[in-house]
Amino acid sequence: MNANELRDKTPDQLREQLTALKKEAFNLRFQQATGQLEGTARMRTVRRDVARVKTILNQKAAAAAE
Repeated sequence: MNANELRDKTPDQLREQLTALKKEAFNLRFQQATGQLEGTARMRTVRRDVARVKTILNQKAAAAAE
């Protein structure tokens, strides 16, 4: 996921993306706890994507407040 792609989305789309990423992160943590997780690198990318979406949402909120 690219930051430029996320900047083109509306805040509502970003919130939906954030919800989906959080659900995926939960499922990955659950798989890791039960020993079923094979691709551990996916946890890192999901965590970073969540941070990226949150950052862009905050940037859009700050721009709207000005």
